[in-house]
Amino acid sequence: MGRVLLVFRLVLADVRRHPAQAAMLVVAVTAATAALALGLSLRGGTDKLYWQTRKVTAGPDVVALSPGTGPKTIRALTSLEHAPQVVAHSGPYRQYYTSLTANGSTGAAVVQVADMTPGPVDRPLVTSGGWVRPGGAVLERGFASALGAEVGDRVTVAGRSLPVVGVAVTAARSVYPWAPGIGPGGGPSDGGGLVWLAEQDTRALESSDVPVTSFINLKLRNPGEAGALNSRDPAVAPAFEDVMVNMKTWRHIAQQDFVMLRNSQPILVIGSWLLSFLAVGGVATLAAGRAAGQTRRAGLLKAVGATPGLIGAVLLAEYLVLALLADALGLAIAGLAAPTVVNPSASLVSTAVGPSGDTIAFTTVAAVFAAVLTTVGPTLRALRTGTVSALADTARRPRRRAWLNRMSAPLPTSLLLGLRLIARRPGRAVLYACTIATTLLAVTALLMVYVQPDRGYPGSSMATHARTAQDRHLLLGVTIAVIALALVNTVTVTWTLAMEARPTMAIARAFGATPGQTAAGLSAAQLLPALSGAFAGVPLGIALVLSFSRGDVPKPPTWWLLAAAVAAVLATAVLTAVPARAAARRSVARTLSAGSP
Repeated sequence: MGRVLLVFRLVLADVRRHPAQAAMLVVAVTAATAALALGLSLRGGTDKLYWQTRKVTAGPDVVALSPGTGPKTIRALTSLEHAPQVVAHSGPYRQYYTSLTANGSTGAAVVQVADMTPGPVDRPLVTSGGWVRPGGAVLERGFASALGAEVGDRVTVAGRSLPVVGVAVTAARSVYPWAPGIGPGGGPSDGGGLVWLAEQDTRALESSDVPVTSFINLKLRNPGEAGALNSRDPAVAPAFEDVMVNMKTWRHIAQQDFVMLRNSQPILVIGSWLLSFLAVGGVATLAAGRAAGQTRRAGLLKAVGATPGLIGAVLLAEYLVLALLADALGLAIAGLAAPTVVNPSASLVSTAVGPSGDTIAFTTVAAVFAAVLTTVGPTLRALRTGTVSALADTARRPRRRAWLNRMSAPLPTSLLLGLRLIARRPGRAVLYACTIATTLLAVTALLMVYVQPDRGYPGSSMATHARTAQDRHLLLGVTIAVIALALVNTVTVTWTLAMEARPTMAIARAFGATPGQTAAGLSAAQLLPALSGAFAGVPLGIALVLSFSRGDVPKPPTWWLLAAAVAAVLATAVLTAVPARAAARRSVARTLSAGSP
């Protein structure tokens, strides 16, 4: 316990000395972990939400729908009650195809006749207000959310204004906007939301101009055999002789719920890859920037008798602890965001949804791997450095290339200094160029997606619009996270470069360079990689969208893409200006003195 306590105290002391760097590491890993956890949770999360809703609302195993309300239709639906595998039922009920207006918005709707007390199968869960009563309407929660309607608002159905007395969820219908089940006459549906009304309030809808469908909810002895209840079953075959009956099983309803998220999973998973790359790049920059300090720290620990194992534990433990903390924060954010992402229409119960055990294990391993991958190199170099050399903290002698000196000598002072800094650490310049390219890839993909026409469900404009909006909102959120992380990385890289270049810039100033020239040189060391990364990221973003598209894909105006690339370069210039000027104003004598920190 003494060694563990010692490591903990040393790690805590180092975090207190460098809080900004610790915060940057936590932010980077948190963003990547949250996106990855959300992407991995979509499929299982949707199933979990459906089963929660099905459990609390006594969801049916089969919903049988038939156009019309004639005696043959009702007789056919009623005969299904006597099928051997049916153990309970509710209905038959009627649903009318109409429209509903609320808060100035009008949407397609199916109005279902509701019992004052729901039957044994399909008992909707009221999430706000109360259940149906004469003169009042209850809206399905996804439909209410789309219309912005709440309890107490008024809605207009069939020319009659009614107050909203409740909002509810059900597992008997697919999520909004697939409430109709089947369209008028048994054909395809253009989508719509669900409204429950008392029987007397639906009489105004009884007209030859308003299509109507009858349906019954069935509970089976074995839900796994729901697909076997069809026209080929001898027990129910007579019901299908003269009447068209459409069977919607619970599996169909559950699968339909995931259709809204079909494009969401690739967006989140690919977004998590981009964020993970930016996180690894940021952590690697932090580790490299602190390499000299960590080497001196290792020398101090060796001087007081610490073993290599203890020193390695101290140097690695800080990054591991921060990575695990960031992983926990990312998983917590994913748990909070999951109900909104996994349940975009709000049509399902979302009381308990979040990352599964497999997702938690995977993201934790990924966070630890990222921390170890980026810090093990500097840690090993610190351990291999002798005690005297580590304490002396001598500068590395740069390699001299005569041809490079001849080529760069005629350049302006600022550009010359910037190129020299890039030449000393080309790997970091390439890493920053990749950071900008990654950011422009995400921005270009966002612009590409926003100019695409709505494509999705022929004959269902509501469903197409709902899924397109979901995809665009998710992509916008991922892009904002990528931009934010890229900004953090830009500040990290620039500040690290400014700290490492202090001696070089001080020598340049001693030979006549002005503070403005040294500041411009530090900015140029970032702007040149940013230029290459910006104009490489645009075609990469176009290629990414084309790889997931079919047919002709519209492209945004060229000036949009150029503006995005120029904006990335200008943002780099602004973010690098402050640390570059702060470093350039540092006293030359203080920097070059032997006792300077």
